Amino acid sequence: MDLLQSQGLLRRVRGTSPSMSSRTAAAAVFLLFATNGALIGGVGGTLPALRERLDVSASGLSLLLFCLAAAAVVSMQVGGRLADKIGARPVALVTLSVLAAGVGLLAITSSLPWAIVAMVLAGLGNGAMDVAMNSLGVEVEQSRPRPIMSRFHAFWSLGNLTAAGTIVLIARLLDRTGGANVGPALETLCVVGIIAIAVAFRIVPDGRRIEHKPDGVRTAIPRLAWALGLMAFCFGLAEGTAVDWSSVHVTDVAKIDPSTGALGLVCVSGCMVIIRLLGDRAVARVGRRAVVRVGAVTAIAGYFITVLTDPLPLLLIGWALVGLGLGLVAPQVYAVAGHVGGGRMLAIVVTFGYAAFLVGPAMIGQLVEHFGVQHAMILPLVLSGCLVAVSPALPRDD
Repeated sequence: MDLLQSQGLLRRVRGTSPSMSSRTAAAAVFLLFATNGALIGGVGGTLPALRERLDVSASGLSLLLFCLAAAAVVSMQVGGRLADKIGARPVALVTLSVLAAGVGLLAITSSLPWAIVAMVLAGLGNGAMDVAMNSLGVEVEQSRPRPIMSRFHAFWSLGNLTAAGTIVLIARLLDRTGGANVGPALETLCVVGIIAIAVAFRIVPDGRRIEHKPDGVRTAIPRLAWALGLMAFCFGLAEGTAVDWSSVHVTDVAKIDPSTGALGLVCVSGCMVIIRLLGDRAVARVGRRAVVRVGAVTAIAGYFITVLTDPLPLLLIGWALVGLGLGLVAPQVYAVAGHVGGGRMLAIVVTFGYAAFLVGPAMIGQLVEHFGVQHAMILPLVLSGCLVAVSPALPRDD
């Protein structure tokens, strides 16, 4: 039985599109995830050079990142409700355009105030688009006989990695001194985004509408939303730590040069992509609850290695396990939220994940400063354990 049926929510759905079962619908959602990942990855890949061009300190860069994340949190709430009311398609298309506009403005600005405006635009587009594209992904999955959400998230990771690598390469080719010539790189990414928008307008299918006032009384948000939100916060901070600190951790603990230490991030990101490409098969075989548990336990094992060992090969194995484990968790938690409560509930859960990205860097930074980077990894280890403890709240797969 579908999770949406088990929660009795189908009676609130109007106009579910039969085209969701087509290959074109799946390709459209793959495109949305990959484009979103590419635009966000491009911003992340140009941050060091952007810091030089704007002539800002680390605090200025933190302000830009905060504006990006805070705007995303705000737009998620609006985007989730709009996706239920008018369908996820228009929300996804409009917010993709807003995200691309923010990245485009970031490409041409040379002042901090305009960079803040650009980051706010990008955040507003990214937050609501995140909810909308996940809502469309849930609808496509509901129309198919087998799970597909993990592959959607794999395409986000692929887009993110490809853009981040390409953007840095373009910047270096245009400015061999390693300076701040990031404009052409981001402009190139915007062209890709515009092409993706044009294609998306043609192939993204109409989504369902969910009525949260079937009898004139607003239905309560399912209590499951808060358990899923806790899980999203846990894996958000654990995954954010892996992405932000794995290279620094490997460099400092193994006492090697930074270029070699970057292999930590390569292990995390590469393994995350691989497991997301394979994760749907695991969901079809054993169900989402078991997949989340196995993923969390795998992440625990990886973080244990990062806390207790020093040799480079073991550290890389540890970070690879973290990537394999955490890569399984997010698609399943978001899928359950969308199946059970639509865009409104999905927005709540995704917000908890973003909140972790907001507070996570500061929390880990303080722990690194006071206890060292190796001992700081105890926090994401504990949070990975919390994922195992909360996983029984996930509905059983029939």
